[in-house]
Amino acid sequence: MAAPARSRVRLLTAAATVALAALSLTACDNGDGVRDEGASRQPSKSAPADGDNGKDTSAGSTTGDRTGSGTGAGSGDGTANGATATKPKPRPASTGRTNPTASRVTCNGSTVKVTAQSVSRPVNHMLLTVTNTGSKRCDLYGYPAVRFGEAQSVPPVIEDSQPQAVVSLPPGQSAYAGVALSGGDDGGGSNGRTEKTLEVFFQGRNTNDGGPGAKAALPAKGAYIDDSLKVTYWQQSMSDALTW
Repeated sequence: MAAPARSRVRLLTAAATVALAALSLTACDNGDGVRDEGASRQPSKSAPADGDNGKDTSAGSTTGDRTGSGTGAGSGDGTANGATATKPKPRPASTGRTNPTASRVTCNGSTVKVTAQSVSRPVNHMLLTVTNTGSKRCDLYGYPAVRFGEAQSVPPVIEDSQPQAVVSLPPGQSAYAGVALSGGDDGGGSNGRTEKTLEVFFQGRNTNDGGPGAKAALPAKGAYIDDSLKVTYWQQSMSDALTW
């Protein structure tokens, strides 16, 4: 009986040993094989590199202290290294207005050229053409004061010919006036004569003296005039100048 009892004890001891080994393997296996259970309990922690001290050393950091401050180039407004630029003072807005006195002058012999031309209609009439030869706009006030030969008086104006506004000439543009030379063959005028020279004088804005006059060449045969001589106001168009 002693031998069977010892055999049973050995079998029980071996079975217990096998059971413990199986439990140990089950606890260590994670599906990928056996691992050191003691090592898995310790969380992995990498030590910082020498000189790092936990600071952010990634590219794009200017100072490396994660404060966002930098000592790099400018801020986009023309300043660098924190320097403060002086902003230019804004210019006052333009009103779009110009000084009329500075941009306009009175038309006279220094700023215009005058020509005299005989016309077929109306009969016994002459057309005066004034062209602005200056660099500024000029204004023609009133009517031309014409002087044929050595006349001592200025012929009257045809009042019905007065325009609604002062004639103003940009550089290079022309204006006109008509001259009724004589009363014609019906004897409407007196003291008829032929003159060979003509000078035209201009009126100012507030005075009859508008500056120097201008000479205009007459036809070779001259111009026949009499005491019925009259002129029109300055006109913007040739047709208006020859209406009267």
